[in-house]
Amino acid sequence: MSILLVLASLLTAALYLPAWLAALRGARAGEAPRLHAAGGLAGAIPDLPSVLLAGGALAHALALAAAVRAADGLSFGFAHVLSGSLLVGVVLLWVEGLSVRVQALRIPLLPAAALGCALPIIFPGSEFPLGGERPLFVPHLLAGTLAYGVLTLAALDAMLMAAAERSLHGGGAGVRSVFGRWIDELPPLLALERLMFRLIGVGFVLLTLTVLTGVLFAEATFGRPLRLDHKTVFAIAAWVLFGVLLTGRRLRGWRGRTALRFTIVGFAVLLLAYVGSRFVLEVVLHRL
Repeated sequence: MSILLVLASLLTAALYLPAWLAALRGARAGEAPRLHAAGGLAGAIPDLPSVLLAGGALAHALALAAAVRAADGLSFGFAHVLSGSLLVGVVLLWVEGLSVRVQALRIPLLPAAALGCALPIIFPGSEFPLGGERPLFVPHLLAGTLAYGVLTLAALDAMLMAAAERSLHGGGAGVRSVFGRWIDELPPLLALERLMFRLIGVGFVLLTLTVLTGVLFAEATFGRPLRLDHKTVFAIAAWVLFGVLLTGRRLRGWRGRTALRFTIVGFAVLLLAYVGSRFVLEVVLHRL
């Protein structure tokens, strides 16, 4: 176990914690949403929790780099994918937070990111040598991890949209619960929907690169011919689902519950493609 990984994971949790507590206090107090005057990145001034969040993301990246480093190549497994995916989600959330009030999204994401950062300590994964016979292996891993991260945030956005819509149609009167006040902290549904489709668009491009390098160029990526295993089938199925959603959005104007269902189901299938299969192999079957 790398001491750098342990120290960076502890630093990540220590920096994520104040940002999470600030978002939690805001939801409990029912603060009114504050909008940036310029409405864009140029006029945005990060507050202290956002600065700490950025520092936490840097520490998270350092921990992930320490986790994947191995003597003769890369160490990689489901824990590394989860950690990298959540790191990408945190970075995207920080960038979006410069122009749109999305602090409420920190409440579910930051605890998961802190735990995901430390997962490689418990589950070190498998070691993969970096040889010249597999030149596309690292780009494949990078594109896949980024795709997971972007689509993780898109799925979280979809679930929050569903919760907000249910709260609006609930019509509950009287004292608002903590959850209700937290829902009030979210951006408007239309803003959440625009954010979700931007994330899905970026994630689909990254997922396309992952599928291309894993399916069409399997020899250059894995050093062996293509195998139609569970990982490949689930990855292609998720790519099809997100492709259908984006096509339906463009040609038929899909939105609302249809878009939410496609997003959540597509992400669940994508999760099974690598994280699920690697979890079963590493944790259940103890095969690295």
